[in-house]
Amino acid sequence: MAGRPTAYKSEYAKIAAKMCEMGATDQDLADAFEVSTRTINRWKVEHEAFCQALRANKAGYDDKVERALALRAVGYSHPDTDIRVIDGKIVQTEITKHYPPDTKAALAWLYNRRSDQWSPVPKEGDPDGDTIIEVRRVRR
Repeated sequence: MAGRPTAYKSEYAKIAAKMCEMGATDQDLADAFEVSTRTINRWKVEHEAFCQALRANKAGYDDKVERALALRAVGYSHPDTDIRVIDGKIVQTEITKHYPPDTKAALAWLYNRRSDQWSPVPKEGDPDGDTIIEVRRVRR
């Protein structure tokens, strides 16, 4: 008993690679190829080129996000141009933009990269129903 023929085409590997390079998820791929995420998962098993395209390019995007999170955790600066209209004239001024360290980004980094030393400990919520997280540093 034969099932329905697959909708997979060999060019999907190249398309998926490009999409994953830009941060696409399996759901994004499923939407683009008009299939379910179960089909995407099946294609990963049945088509090595497709699987490799996703694996390699998702990892590259993950690396980019990791670098951005690390910068956000410790704060950073970068050159920029401020553009304004003053007295009817466009004035461009070279500036340096500063982004202070972000506590949530730092904690996310520590939870994931140093989980043996840092971990969130859920506590009872406050009367408003918010969840309170206590951060404990594990001392050895």
